[in-house]
Amino acid sequence: MKKILVLCTGNSCRSIIAEALINEFLDGFEAKSAGVKANNKVNAYAKQILEQKGIWDERYHSKMVDEVMDSKFDLVVTVCDHAKETCPMFPKPTPRLHVSFEDPDGKGPEAFEVLYEDIYKRLLPQIENFFKAKDK
Repeated sequence: MKKILVLCTGNSCRSIIAEALINEFLDGFEAKSAGVKANNKVNAYAKQILEQKGIWDERYHSKMVDEVMDSKFDLVVTVCDHAKETCPMFPKPTPRLHVSFEDPDGKGPEAFEVLYEDIYKRLLPQIENFFKAKDK
């Protein structure tokens, strides 16, 4: 099982949706998410879209990256430019992948539908391709 950390700034929208999509659709992968400045709440629309798609799990919650620093990850994925620039050093060297997504916070539910589809179409294939290339 490959372990992935999805990192963004607030850990309320993008990283939570990415975590859920990875866990649901990528076999052999387990994702967690965190924020460099987590706000300790999941955006209501992010939760709503995941519930509508049938992939919400109560274990998804906003947390600081400090809470997962001692975990071993096979890949750290940053989903916003701020997280990429401020991503901390992990105790063990960990490969990184950056795929930036627009922050839908403050927008309506349609923006979260767009984000969900964008993450599904762009991020998931890049994660699979990263490990295929690494395993060659």
